[in-house]
Amino acid sequence: MELRQLHYFVKVAKKEHVTQAAEELHVAQSAVSRQIHQLEEELGVKLFVQKGRNLQLTPVGQLFLKRAEVILADLERAVIEIHEFLDPEKGEIRLGFPHSLGISLIPQVVAAFRKLHPNVKFRFKQGMYPSLIRDMIKGEIDLAFISPFPDEHEFVCGEVLLTEELYAILPPGHRLSNMESIELKELENETFVLFREGYSLRPIVWEACQQAGFTPQIGFEGEETDTIRGLVAAGMGVSLLPEMALHYTGPLQPTKVRVTEPQVTRTIGLIRRSNEKLPLVAKVFHGFLLRYFHEDLASKNELV
Repeated sequence: MELRQLHYFVKVAKKEHVTQAAEELHVAQSAVSRQIHQLEEELGVKLFVQKGRNLQLTPVGQLFLKRAEVILADLERAVIEIHEFLDPEKGEIRLGFPHSLGISLIPQVVAAFRKLHPNVKFRFKQGMYPSLIRDMIKGEIDLAFISPFPDEHEFVCGEVLLTEELYAILPPGHRLSNMESIELKELENETFVLFREGYSLRPIVWEACQQAGFTPQIGFEGEETDTIRGLVAAGMGVSLLPEMALHYTGPLQPTKVRVTEPQVTRTIGLIRRSNEKLPLVAKVFHGFLLRYFHEDLASKNELV
């Protein structure tokens, strides 16, 4: 069994298509098919079955995929650790984060870190809360910003970095747009623009509305803060967004109003795998982030 066969197998399993897998691997389709066939012969099992134009993993193929991913992740980490041992300043940090933090926070902290460690490389992976937890457990990322911070988890641990306030955002000219603050119940009869199911901000807004005594009427759903902000600015409804998602300059902007009752917040934390040492360069970055948020933030106020 060769590592190349494992790489090809995992790629085909993810794409469910030999041609698409071959394109991403930059090899001939026949080469991928041949390696998969040889792997199946060596194992004595069928890893895939044809389903229409796609390939579907067999039950034993699903089992083998889990093991293959762990093997490849361990090998990748071993290579990274060797490079770090030779020169920690040239290592790579695999960092995950949700989209809402990629607008300003992630570029800001990475830029600040690279001023001190200019040769360190980053590999970024954006995702929703469940996928970030899953990628962390599988070893595909070393550190991840996450919101909300998981209070208790069997496989991940970490620290809360900050608590951020959410603001009501209203269309320009809205009846409440000139107010300094509002109670959330004042939006009871409004149409809400919310994130789709699976995004961490959705349940925060939903629970806040429930606490205010009403169930939000959902008119539109989106997957990015830019979409939510743009739809509200276009008069399609109202919403709640964290402050760092509102620092955008453009021709069409919603109005931002503080919510006082209830006050709506989200926690932002940094997680890593429990009972496992961070790679050296990731450990350096981890320490930098704790200092950045816990020591420097109050005086610098440079988050957004």
